[in-house]
Amino acid sequence: MADGYPDPPTDPPSLSAAALQSKLDTGESVRLLDVRDRNEYEQWRIRGESVTTTQLPFTKFLQAKVTGEVDDVVADVAGTGPITVVCGRGEASAFVAGLLTEHGFEAQNLSDGMEGWARLYEAREVPCDATTVLQYRRRSSGCLGYMIVSDGSAAVVDPLRAFTDRYVTDAADRDASLTYAIDTHVHADHVSGVRRLAAETDAEAMLSERAVARGVDDVTELADGETLRVGSATLEAHPLPGHTTGMTGFTIGDVLLAGDSVFLDSVARPDLEAGADGARDLAQDLHRTLTDRLAALPDETLVAPGHYSESTTPATDGTFTATLATLRDRLPAFEMDRDAFVEYVCDDMPPRPANFEQIIAINLGTEAADDDTAFELELGPNNCAAAPSDAV
Repeated sequence: MADGYPDPPTDPPSLSAAALQSKLDTGESVRLLDVRDRNEYEQWRIRGESVTTTQLPFTKFLQAKVTGEVDDVVADVAGTGPITVVCGRGEASAFVAGLLTEHGFEAQNLSDGMEGWARLYEAREVPCDATTVLQYRRRSSGCLGYMIVSDGSAAVVDPLRAFTDRYVTDAADRDASLTYAIDTHVHADHVSGVRRLAAETDAEAMLSERAVARGVDDVTELADGETLRVGSATLEAHPLPGHTTGMTGFTIGDVLLAGDSVFLDSVARPDLEAGADGARDLAQDLHRTLTDRLAALPDETLVAPGHYSESTTPATDGTFTATLATLRDRLPAFEMDRDAFVEYVCDDMPPRPANFEQIIAINLGTEAADDDTAFELELGPNNCAAAPSDAV
């Protein structure tokens, strides 16, 4: 019995999170049975165009085993084909998948559950005329991060603490040493990896001086317009406030690492730093970022954002990127006057990221959390966009 869950009546087949991701990436039809409680399911679940999901609580299957009504319960599972059972850590789902297997249904358990899903992290190369730029994607939350590699040096922008080892390994695989670990701003949806990378490598932890002004005292300040050399490549800091006062983007060749300023199908929300009372002031600054600060960049600039949503369509190369010209045409925010824009981003914001106040405190350095706690805090959707969307 694992953590209070009964052992499966028969051992079911298992499916890894990586194998499930491969199925989704190829558009294969996936039939999911999520046995978590309804509130957990509503807050955070596996999505995709080829996914059919049914939520039925674990207790319903315990009861069905006793009453002999397993077949009747399974009749409520939508879709056709094998059933992949999902829970938080793969324990309750192992019992349900085993119960279904015992009753003749083709079922499998998502090993490690949603926690395993949250540990998936993949990288693709972003087209760049200056150097190698990798885009990291955390499918479970929609978080995007980046590594720049040039002539034996590497920098990571918006690293996640949970994947520190991955950055070190990827740099080593490219015969590079990490020289910089940079956050575009003080994040509210995930625990930053800049301090951990600085502690475990020779990387210098950096934040913009405007972000440091919020009370961060253990990182190097980066001035607006300052440049950093990464091998033979140059990273240039661009102030892009609005989501936060310290929000900073970086250009590398013809690529803009935009952080949480503009996304591929929406713009950033302005309420996570100063709350609802300060959101309108930051929304005005975000409008200036879109209409003035980004206006200094050419249309062909390739925007690589800090997040994507479930509805975001990747580029043909699989990266979540688009030219600035495309975004100017796609997003109505670029055409709005200031007052209309402020109403647009402030009047109908989605729920805030889970545990955002504690995550901000950890990233400011005013609170501490061990790795397990940090990982639990950041589970769930990022919810960093202002415009209504179905962000993962």
